[in-house]
Amino acid sequence: MGDEEDEGVSVLRTTLGLPIWFFQIASGAKSFADNPILGSKRLNRMGLHVGRMRVAHAMAHWRRRRLEKAVPPARRAEFAANGFIRIDDYLPERDFAALRDRVLSAEAPAREMIQGDTITRRIAIDADYLNKIPEVRALITGKSWRGLLRYVASSASEPLYYIQTILTRRFDTNPDPQTVLHADTFHPTMKAWYFLEDVAEDEGPFCYVPGSHKLTPERLAWEEKRSIAAPEGVDRLSARGSMRISAEELGALGLPQPMLFGVRANTLVVADTCGFHARGPSHKATRRVEIWAYSRRNPFYPWVGFDPLSIPGIAERRIPWLWAAKDRFGRIFGPPWPNAGSKRPLSD
Repeated sequence: MGDEEDEGVSVLRTTLGLPIWFFQIASGAKSFADNPILGSKRLNRMGLHVGRMRVAHAMAHWRRRRLEKAVPPARRAEFAANGFIRIDDYLPERDFAALRDRVLSAEAPAREMIQGDTITRRIAIDADYLNKIPEVRALITGKSWRGLLRYVASSASEPLYYIQTILTRRFDTNPDPQTVLHADTFHPTMKAWYFLEDVAEDEGPFCYVPGSHKLTPERLAWEEKRSIAAPEGVDRLSARGSMRISAEELGALGLPQPMLFGVRANTLVVADTCGFHARGPSHKATRRVEIWAYSRRNPFYPWVGFDPLSIPGIAERRIPWLWAAKDRFGRIFGPPWPNAGSKRPLSD
């Protein structure tokens, strides 16, 4: 009787899930493990995964053409070659010092996640935060800033913004999984780091494989092979759509070794995190503090805007809403980040 009941539940789940799974083909859904259509070996041998990649990258290229006027040609060339844009001394020194001092001294509600030996703390740059620290509002609404982030994101949607603190080597346990080279997803997406303190190359820096954002024949062949092996033939995070790769594999894809971003404070890095990236090595307890931005939208949209969640008055309230939704409905919106109370970015 138990086997019959289990079979009935399985049939019901499949029946209810099919419309959602089919709909997700035309969305940013990426998990081979959670969607049996995306994880179908037969369909991926027929080209489902690489086909989605081709269309998504073509759409991103088309949208970037519509956003390119806001970015100088030299910056666009830098991005096309490398997959990232790096700007040292982004703000005048006096403006940066004022912003940094206000941000580092401000106390605000924080969330913290522990992964391996690393603590990641995030403070939402929400409506209350922007009212309290207008220097941050001036930064993220600046014409140059918005043009760069929108171009790399291939979308005019407003990113999510946090003050992010990364505390490495805090536990005697397994290493942080973010130190393994990976692509966030199958389609172009944007993350940005505006560093508020110096970061040395051996202090857990951001690292990126230059040129790995390009959809080369070698990359497509590698993706196809991995999609056919998924979900059970790859590691857990790759099975969920964030493909891991070892440094030894890069040469076969025609890619160089990762670049470590040892940077001085007041450096902005904007990257397409469909390219391979990671948190760099750290052999001691270190700290990294940054204004961190994140943007990922349905990659198949043919338009650059039309995002109701980017409307002023709504955009700056999304993070508190997201945190509340995860707290209450974690099975739907993903596991919550534990509430760490009110903290400053440099609180230990």
